[in-house]
Amino acid sequence: MKNARRFFKRAAALLLLLVSGTALAACGNTSASSNPDRVYDHVIQSKTVTWGVKYDTTLFGLKSVKTNKLEGFEIDLARLLTKTIAGKDAKTKFIEVTPQTKIPQLKNNNLDAVLACMTITPERRKSVDFTTPYFKAGTSLLTKTTSSVKSVKDLNKKGKVVIICKGTTAADDIAKQAPKAKIRAYNDYGSCTNALLAGQGDAFATDNGILAGIAAQHKNLHLVGGTIAVEPYGIAVEKGQTKMLNAINKALKTIKADGSYDKLVRKWFGSINGFSVKEAEY
Repeated sequence: MKNARRFFKRAAALLLLLVSGTALAACGNTSASSNPDRVYDHVIQSKTVTWGVKYDTTLFGLKSVKTNKLEGFEIDLARLLTKTIAGKDAKTKFIEVTPQTKIPQLKNNNLDAVLACMTITPERRKSVDFTTPYFKAGTSLLTKTTSSVKSVKDLNKKGKVVIICKGTTAADDIAKQAPKAKIRAYNDYGSCTNALLAGQGDAFATDNGILAGIAAQHKNLHLVGGTIAVEPYGIAVEKGQTKMLNAINKALKTIKADGSYDKLVRKWFGSINGFSVKEAEY
């Protein structure tokens, strides 16, 4: 009988321990990561915003070989938004991200927000929350300045070849608007640019911002025909961080209203041959 009592006491104690552990685990899971104010509160308290940015994209985010400093439209935009959100004395911290690392780093709390040529898509919305768009990106065309191609309609003529980068949506956009054009795909933007320069295609189709950066490096290339299909960029924050999302949206609205946003767009894209600032702005 005593042995039976001891058994039931031990069983009860073990059950209590298991229940307590489960409760503690649940509390842990609902702590910082699910607190909708966590990121914003940290930003205000530390007066610092940590942004995930590009280090290798001309005009948007590029680490200069000469100065070893980051420069570009998104770098300036991040600094402007930081001061608008957290005050004039707030600090801006940058961490390099790639297409593969930007969402994981955001979810691991290494970043407060991602500002890195990130297209707003339904699939990405499942993992992160996006602000209102800040750049009206979309498929455009890059040609030689001597080319007769002036718009996507010109590519629908027999024998015209369009260069695209594998893994982009440009092929679908061209197929819809210039179904007679022949598509020639390459692995990366550098190969696509070289192919265009070598005369292996009549136009290079991809994101207008990427093309603007390439045009800035080659005087014999320019953008033509405007934007074929709009695929805007947005700033990403961890899903559920509503207060930070609202703060960035409010800051974007403020800098658009006071003209500082327009100054940044014109600073980085205003002198690019064939690039329409009006089409890019929101």
